[in-house]
Amino acid sequence: MVVDHISYVIAFLISFVVVYLLIPPFSKLAFKLDFVDKPRKDVERKLHREPIPLTASYAIFIGFFAAYLLVSREINRETAALFAGGVMLLVIGTIDDWYKTKGKDFPALPKLIVQMSAAVLVYASGVVFTGFVNPFSGDYIELPVILQFVLTILWIFGVTTVINFSDGLDGLAGGLSAISAATLFVVALAMGQSNSAIMAVILVGVTLAYLRFNKPPAKVFMGDAGATFLGFVLAVIALDGAFKQATVLSLFIPILALGVPIFDNLFVVVKRFIQGKSIYQADASQAHYRLLRAGLNHKQALLFLILLSTCLGLSSIILMLVQVV
Repeated sequence: MVVDHISYVIAFLISFVVVYLLIPPFSKLAFKLDFVDKPRKDVERKLHREPIPLTASYAIFIGFFAAYLLVSREINRETAALFAGGVMLLVIGTIDDWYKTKGKDFPALPKLIVQMSAAVLVYASGVVFTGFVNPFSGDYIELPVILQFVLTILWIFGVTTVINFSDGLDGLAGGLSAISAATLFVVALAMGQSNSAIMAVILVGVTLAYLRFNKPPAKVFMGDAGATFLGFVLAVIALDGAFKQATVLSLFIPILALGVPIFDNLFVVVKRFIQGKSIYQADASQAHYRLLRAGLNHKQALLFLILLSTCLGLSSIILMLVQVV
């Protein structure tokens, strides 16, 4: 797919405007359906004091694919896998969010199965981590097929999960996703990977529009449905772009671009595993909760993590420039 620079601007504007216009009517519908996140004094993670609509995920989904299909005009196996995987995550996320509106917990196993299935669809479409370039010989080392499969599935599932886990503070998951997408856009642009770049700039558009309503104090949430979708798309962008023909050193480019949610939630997962808890068992062990307990207020904790993510994103771009040179 060949994309000129004006197409990136158009894609950004379409995605931003669609999400910006759709969130208010979806929010009104949420109140009619009682599809809202209610505050609970007995749960430390519930920081809001008013019922918040959980419908931003649908605006994000529609905004992303409206912009992508209008600008790229490509309907191929990858697009079909991205769309089908996105729908699957949206459906299972909606069910999970609906349970939460009733004060109940949805079982982890169905979510795990669906997230893995969405990752398998992407793998089957040909978006795969195949190997890396040997820094000493310059030869491309292609990994065994089974390892390609395992690493691809783990990457998609992992990023999908960590973005979802980061959605515990107004503006945080959206902000981290916007920074990661912007970083991957610059990387893809520099490496001449137009498809990855167009997806990334669209994701920047949808997340910035969402943040207009989700910045503290939030007027709308995207719930598990939206957070897992953002993570899923970010993972695919990295596989379709930064991971292609990667050297050993440049493998760290997408990892740094997604550094804050990845490193924070690796800590959380390891901690839960050691304590014998399910990795899906929600608690208040993420960095933003720890910062709040340390005495920072909501905006200070958010700003700290956004600045840290920005620094890691810039480090990712510097690493990419070193590779290009």
